[in-house]
Amino acid sequence: MKVVKNICCIGAGYVGGPTMAVIALKNPHIKINVVDINPERIAAWNTDDLPIYEPGLLEVVKLARGKNLFYNTDIDSAIKEADMVFMSVNTPTKTYGVGKGRAADLKYIELCARQIARVALSDKIVVEKSTLPVRTAESIKAILAESSNGVKFQVLSNPEFLAEGTAINDLLNPDRVLIGGDQTSEGLDAIESLTSIYASWVPREKIIQTKLWSSELSKLTANAFLAQRISSINSLSALCEVTGADVDEVAFAIGSDTRIGSKFLKASVGFGGSCFQKDILNLVYLCEFFGLPEVAAYWDQVIIMNDYQKRRFANNIIQTLFNTISGKKIALLGWAFKKDTNDTRESPAIYVTDHLLTDMANVWVYDPKVPAKKMYDDLDYLETRESDKNRELLKVVADPYEACKNAHAIAVITEWDEFKDYDWQKIYDNMLKPAFIFDGRNILNQNKLERIGFKFYGIGKSFNN
Repeated sequence: MKVVKNICCIGAGYVGGPTMAVIALKNPHIKINVVDINPERIAAWNTDDLPIYEPGLLEVVKLARGKNLFYNTDIDSAIKEADMVFMSVNTPTKTYGVGKGRAADLKYIELCARQIARVALSDKIVVEKSTLPVRTAESIKAILAESSNGVKFQVLSNPEFLAEGTAINDLLNPDRVLIGGDQTSEGLDAIESLTSIYASWVPREKIIQTKLWSSELSKLTANAFLAQRISSINSLSALCEVTGADVDEVAFAIGSDTRIGSKFLKASVGFGGSCFQKDILNLVYLCEFFGLPEVAAYWDQVIIMNDYQKRRFANNIIQTLFNTISGKKIALLGWAFKKDTNDTRESPAIYVTDHLLTDMANVWVYDPKVPAKKMYDDLDYLETRESDKNRELLKVVADPYEACKNAHAIAVITEWDEFKDYDWQKIYDNMLKPAFIFDGRNILNQNKLERIGFKFYGIGKSFNN
């Protein structure tokens, strides 16, 4: 087994940054260089104003930074020094060519592999940390095999299962660590090298060693199953609203069955984030590519239902406000795709806002962690936008009470805990009447708000107004 003394992680994003911080903390004898082509991102990692928000992350970074954890843009030097190289670069859904809208865009992975092959001067273990299609490692190995420096590589798959908002706890106390590699003597040695790093704090029985392809597919499958549960309960929320059932009561009842379990049965305006939609679309593409149209259609329905839920939520606002929101002020509370993160990728807030702006509403947004520029940029990336001038109807403010003042309606999009503790009587007094509130996360006290005077609408709830 090769003893790893130096690690390079290419990519300082939501996966690479937190993962390397925890590995550095738990392996003080290993030097870790986190490198990225974005100098602004690297500069932020070297301050107390980190480029991503994650509870507990700054504390972990400060314990290791400058000791055995370093952030810089010198990618070539970091690769040369490393015994093990983590590839943690972006793998977005393709927006062009073959597989557009479905397949993963692997151009950054390929560029990363070519850079490793070009500059490496000693044998290395290369670890896939990004979420990748099955058999991507074959391509990586083919590129690395063309190294002109006579270097030998072993490629491992080590997908990340952390959830944003709880990433540090997930890393410190993982359900499992998955490591896939070739089942040759060299491949098994490489697996054991990576296993020993995690074993410094993770019990061995939680470290699962598999074939390379099993590890790659397990990541896509795990996210697909989790997203499927969300879409399933969201589909029932629509039925609950028209039948008088309560989706929370239904979720509790079925979740009490140990065969089903209670996790990921919380109805909402829809799921977001960088992984669920991208990974399911990738899974759909793979099924289509390998001639499995029925399997592809099955998983595609998870995305269709999620899109429907976001659209249904926005349409419900419009219909409830007397089928016209033109010129009306609507306050959106929350922009991040979930609480305790500033990540906005595929956030339901983006799509709900775009829908409301298309109907000429004045949308005022407050989020405790997402900067205004990111919100405006998110809308600009949407291909479905009707016109740029609609963006003038969006206003981002730093005070939730300002966002809600003189509003016709409030829509809760992110489940930030602070929303529960607001002075809702004060908010009600300063709104136009009737004062509507649409709880897209079912985190507010419906009975309390209705006693104040709000017209309350929750996901999967019968409307008593």
